[in-house]
Amino acid sequence: MRLAFQGEPGAYSEAAALQFRPDAHLVPCPAFEDVFEAVERGGATCGVLPIENSIGGSIHRNYDLLLAHDLRIVAETELPVVHSLVALPGTTLDEVRTIYSHPQALAQCDRFLRSRKGVEVVATYDTAGSARLIHDRGLSGTAAIASERAATVFGLEVLARGIQDFADNITRFLVVGRGGAAEEIQKGTTPNKTTLVFSLPNEPGALFKALSVFALRGIDLTKLESRPIPGRPWEYLFYADLNVGQQEYRCGRALTHLAEFATSLRSLGSYVGFVRSTLGDAVPTAGDRA
Repeated sequence: MRLAFQGEPGAYSEAAALQFRPDAHLVPCPAFEDVFEAVERGGATCGVLPIENSIGGSIHRNYDLLLAHDLRIVAETELPVVHSLVALPGTTLDEVRTIYSHPQALAQCDRFLRSRKGVEVVATYDTAGSARLIHDRGLSGTAAIASERAATVFGLEVLARGIQDFADNITRFLVVGRGGAAEEIQKGTTPNKTTLVFSLPNEPGALFKALSVFALRGIDLTKLESRPIPGRPWEYLFYADLNVGQQEYRCGRALTHLAEFATSLRSLGSYVGFVRSTLGDAVPTAGDRA
């Protein structure tokens, strides 16, 4: 199986892909759009994409791309994210004057960054890419927020480990693929989660009415996200995660009911939900230093 992910080797998306399929052949891509294109063109069986973080919230770009492309969500996984400050060998913490990383990683390490007085913070496209930039350019006095694996891949040293603000820093990833991928991945399992997107008429009680089709049938919504509709100011799409497989009768009835008054409705996939108890031990926090 070939799994596409966004970023350089050592990126958290790479770790999520390996957690999902340890024996997969990995296909790194520069941008999220490239992950979708790799799967659509057959360069990869599936793509692994971050969709939300327990601290930073949703990755809105990937919600938009799910709608723009005709790929199905076939699975999900969760990854504990442990951020480290990494730099060229021999660099000390006090020598660091610039820190590079992805905006999400910077937001997740806000307390640590604010404690480093006089340090410039620079947003980049990728955590592992920031580590690579330091290595390739030999940037002294510069560090990156990235994974320990990224430090190993690019020959950097860890100056501080576990610098995220909260211990429960977890990113949820979706696995997307073409039609046949779902059959291969879900063989022998029963989907118990469904993601859908819908829009509603702009009238009083429309969202209440929409949510009631699930409440009346005892269907738990684990996520509800609104996104603006391009070209239609102040109108919104609603993305919802349901704790039920689409093959279940009550889910089918709920979607039929919703379709009676929703202005649009599309299922993005039905799949096996990740079991959080498999995450293992708690990750370290900013108090744990290398």
